[in-house]
Amino acid sequence: MIDIFIAHFGEILPFILIGFGAQMIDGALGMAYGVISSTLLLALGVPPSRASASVHAAETFTTGVSAISHIIHRNVDWRLFARLIIPGVIGGVAGAYLLSNVDGAMIKPFVQFYLTAIGVYLVWRGFHYPPQARNPKWVGPLGLVGGFMDATGGGGWGPVVTSNLLIQGSSPRHTIGTVNSVEFILTTSISITFLLHLGWETFTTYTVGLLIGGVIAAPFGAMLARHVSPRTLFIAVGSILTLTSLFGVAKWLGYIG
Repeated sequence: MIDIFIAHFGEILPFILIGFGAQMIDGALGMAYGVISSTLLLALGVPPSRASASVHAAETFTTGVSAISHIIHRNVDWRLFARLIIPGVIGGVAGAYLLSNVDGAMIKPFVQFYLTAIGVYLVWRGFHYPPQARNPKWVGPLGLVGGFMDATGGGGWGPVVTSNLLIQGSSPRHTIGTVNSVEFILTTSISITFLLHLGWETFTTYTVGLLIGGVIAAPFGAMLARHVSPRTLFIAVGSILTLTSLFGVAKWLGYIG
């Protein structure tokens, strides 16, 4: 019995570590859990729809813990939360339905190029202009697009929404906390949609490892977001966004298998 447990634990341990690392970055910077986890599953040959469904199943739990942690640390702007939640869920459900019936990977390379440019700009702005908080104007449409891209790409809510809100001048700490908190409801909606259209077989055993690692790491990410300076958050978000997007571009061009 113990040997069986050790064998299964050894199988999922790499995914626990990846889930932990990805969630630490996601909780502190508002992005990367879905992108890193989805990239891993796709590299292992998991079909896009199943990879996205598995990641969102794990994220249902990790984002729940992350949201509670951000609320405790007062990282959530509730007015911004209310403006994001409905468009985000609508976009997410529509994207999940599309991916369940059609391969939505065609638009992903264009999004990767766009996010690379946004990432470079955020790094440049972090070094040259200390961010000054102001209320963002474009929120609803951003939530709609972010939710749609998150479902079709297996990750994208954080990169699309967090980065664009920061460009509009939203407070880095509260942007990250709010986007992570909205993501819990968004991810739950997407997971239910995948479940209704694809069934339980879409969720892989790797989901367990991603879930365990992500849940353990979630509280620590919120702590980092509260205590790190806005300029550092700008540069860190831009760097992570640029690196993950460039990875996607390189994969699309065939430089990475």
